[in-house]
Amino acid sequence: MPILSEKVAINIRFSEVDSLLIVWHGHYLKYFEDAREAFGRKYGLGYLEMYEHGYVTPIVNIHCNYKAPLTYSDSAIAEVTFLDSKAAKIEMEYKITNANTGLLLATGYSTQVFLDRKKSELQLIIPDFFAKWKEKWGIE
Repeated sequence: MPILSEKVAINIRFSEVDSLLIVWHGHYLKYFEDAREAFGRKYGLGYLEMYEHGYVTPIVNIHCNYKAPLTYSDSAIAEVTFLDSKAAKIEMEYKITNANTGLLLATGYSTQVFLDRKKSELQLIIPDFFAKWKEKWGIE
């Protein structure tokens, strides 16, 4: 099975740090989202594509393991990797590293489910468009 992943560069803004010039922990989830959106653009699985197919995909679980701090002077790389599941959900794994040293700063994962966008009903069966998407990328 192919590994589908994407990386994005992160430049730390002053507004993202506390008085010690350390990135506030909640921003790591935004960096995960930046990588997830870049993944969607690269592989045709963006939020608008899913919406056009009649679905929204809320995050129902997200987790971040903090390994080392990001500071105002740092540049980082956020990487996301798609994890296959037989269930009707999207699972992603994340890694944030220091762009200059390669030091691992954080890891994490998220789970998104499919809801019918008109009825807000949870989908228990993989939507057709998602099954076709997985087939296109050699996942099924």
